[in-house]
Amino acid sequence: MASQPVSGGAQHPGFFAGVFDRQLSHYPDTGARRMHLLLVVAITVALYYELYVGGGVATLILGQLQMPFGYFVTILALGNLIGAFASLLAGLSDRFGRANLVVYGLLIVGLITLFGVPNAHTKFVYGIEYGAVAFVEGIILVATPALIRDFSPQVGRATAMAFWTIGPVLGSLIVSLVTTYSLPIYQTWQSQYVICGIIGLVVFLVAFFFLRELAPALRDQLMVSERDRVLIEAKAKGLDIEASLRNPWGQMMHLDIIGSAFGVSVLLFFYYTAVAFGTIYLVTVFGFSIAKANSLANWSWGTNAIALVVGGVLSDKLRVRKPFMLLGGLGGAVMIILFLQQAGQHPPFSTLVLLSCGQSIFIAFAYATWMASFTETVEARNPALTATGLAIWGWLLRMVVTACFFCLPLVIKSVNPLITAPYYLAAYHQALAAHTTPPPALLAQLGVIQAAAAAAPGEWRTWYWICVAGIVIFLASIFIMRGRWSPQAAKADELAHDAAVQRELALLSGR
Repeated sequence: MASQPVSGGAQHPGFFAGVFDRQLSHYPDTGARRMHLLLVVAITVALYYELYVGGGVATLILGQLQMPFGYFVTILALGNLIGAFASLLAGLSDRFGRANLVVYGLLIVGLITLFGVPNAHTKFVYGIEYGAVAFVEGIILVATPALIRDFSPQVGRATAMAFWTIGPVLGSLIVSLVTTYSLPIYQTWQSQYVICGIIGLVVFLVAFFFLRELAPALRDQLMVSERDRVLIEAKAKGLDIEASLRNPWGQMMHLDIIGSAFGVSVLLFFYYTAVAFGTIYLVTVFGFSIAKANSLANWSWGTNAIALVVGGVLSDKLRVRKPFMLLGGLGGAVMIILFLQQAGQHPPFSTLVLLSCGQSIFIAFAYATWMASFTETVEARNPALTATGLAIWGWLLRMVVTACFFCLPLVIKSVNPLITAPYYLAAYHQALAAHTTPPPALLAQLGVIQAAAAAAPGEWRTWYWICVAGIVIFLASIFIMRGRWSPQAAKADELAHDAAVQRELALLSGR
């Protein structure tokens, strides 16, 4: 059946015309669609690299800017709070589009990362600039998975979402890799931001010229498989976009959306702890150098990236999400329990690598398939409000992480003494070398450091038990989401949908 272009976008915009009019009026073919998906993934990787780069050199930032650990945690918490409300603003992309939010957000973050943060000479200025980056991240957190959903039918959705979830993971992996190999050369935390900012601006240029999005009449419909393409373009001509967007928040405020979004937010307690405080944990509890801590992170994030894709592909092949979420949650909880038991011990590096990689594999399976299931749950309510549903998820995620960061210093109180320990130990050894008696204040501080070293393992174990509790809540939330447990039942649903599509096409063509 022939179809006419949908109003609101160019059918085949020229190169420079596409910079100003980014909407596609026809659903792209497989090759073009995959290129759009890969570009969105690259954008996500770059943004999260820019957001997470400070975690790889956190101990250096705290030392040079004389920033107490509590102050650092407050910066992270407030940044997430800002990002939470930015996520709600991104829900407007259902009405105004996603691409320009992403493109110009990349520009802002790249400029701040390259020129702003490296010239932050006080902890206050550093916090302001981190907050600006977090604001943009909150918007793109919603806009990029919305683009992934737009360009991926439900058959294949888990694989597409797996590649999107690789974005934060590869961002973390790049942080640890670049820090491992470049920090010994440049020896400053500022160098990591300069490298990161250059990469971010390069990705911005690519996105500026090539990022596109579907016209509203196309993206506002449910697409189960690529066989739906003709029907979607036909129906788009008569779609009442304003009606589908009426009362968006009211349409999304349901238990299956809010409950599942909260569940995955607490599932990720361990992930956000690792991103923000993993280096601090390994340095203060196990005595790792920054290089060794980032080496462990390389193993963990690399394994996680591979597992995300494998989990997504398997989920799409079997056409189910929930069994993968259940297996991932249970396995992740077991791995965290084994991991927390290492605190206060002297495990070999290989043991920590195996436990970290095991946890990464299970949580990857849970998270990649959850993303697919959540977008499908939103589509079951109204496919035109995908970004609104993702905005609710983004807001809840950031609010939960904010609470997580505010609560962490209440549980873990030993970081400040252990971060400053090298300076006091150096002063103590210098006094001994000079055959002088260390001053009482120095001896008192050494006592504080010793007490903190004894308390740290127990404090971190308590925190990781809280992470396990988060996984338990996630497991309960699986049962309120859309989707089948049985591959056979899912296949039957797909066949029934294909038959319905053929009937609708026959009616529209007048046969």
